[in-house]
Amino acid sequence: MSAPDFDAWSRDVAARMEHVLSEQLPASRVAPSRLHDAMRYSTLGGGKRVRAMLVIGAGEVTGAEAKRLDAVAGAIEMIHAYSLIHDDLPCMDDDVLRRGKPTCHVEFDEATALLAGDALQSLAFQQLSQARLADDPATQLEMIELFASACGSRGMAGGQAIDLESVGKGLALPELEFMHILKTGALIRASVVMGARCGEALSKEALAHLDRYAKCVGLAFQVVDDILDEEGDAASLGKTAGKDRAAGKPTYTSLMGLAEARRFAGELLADSLAAVAGFGERAERLRQVADFIVHRRR
Repeated sequence: MSAPDFDAWSRDVAARMEHVLSEQLPASRVAPSRLHDAMRYSTLGGGKRVRAMLVIGAGEVTGAEAKRLDAVAGAIEMIHAYSLIHDDLPCMDDDVLRRGKPTCHVEFDEATALLAGDALQSLAFQQLSQARLADDPATQLEMIELFASACGSRGMAGGQAIDLESVGKGLALPELEFMHILKTGALIRASVVMGARCGEALSKEALAHLDRYAKCVGLAFQVVDDILDEEGDAASLGKTAGKDRAAGKPTYTSLMGLAEARRFAGELLADSLAAVAGFGERAERLRQVADFIVHRRR
């Protein structure tokens, strides 16, 4: 029996993550209920779940158990949700629309939004520490270490700091790439590597190929984001369009132009596919996710 096509599979992943996250998140009826409402509001019912797809796709390469992958994907989606809550705050990007609905601080208030992000980050680490992610405890600790690094000053938080500092300033292309390797790419890399490490052990060479794939798709994700921000509208994107340009932030489209940015995204796609060619059919989902990242319209 052949595997379902990508559209059907991605819908299945989204539904699966909705169930997993709904179970992992504290119920609204549990005190403090307003905080838990805000956490659920920002995490459930939206998003492409690209990071979860990468976790599960990488897990297929190594035959990982679904329960392990759900724990990792849920934790990564919580971190992603927390980052969006904080990015949207008035002290950062000051946005009012996310995933087609009011941002967390607009729907609730700034203090609740700040705490919701903090609590999601803590809960993500709680989930990873409670679940059995690998047969070897040392491997599990390495996975949590990678996860922590991807979230911190040498990863997502550091990239956001550079992003805020760059407003109104000119960045060279290598500086822009470094910023996004941290801000967007680190968590995407963790998704792939952690998903793969939930299953059978891979050689260092095989892990390096997956890491190369992850770096390429992480960068491609941001390049396409910048293209869509330039071309899209709020209705199609589910968030405010053109905000980076209006705020004077450097983007791939502002530095390269639209045509060159599209060409660069195509190169990154080709590089990502080449990186996982040696895994054969086991990496089919990873190939499909890479193609989706580059050719998506929102």
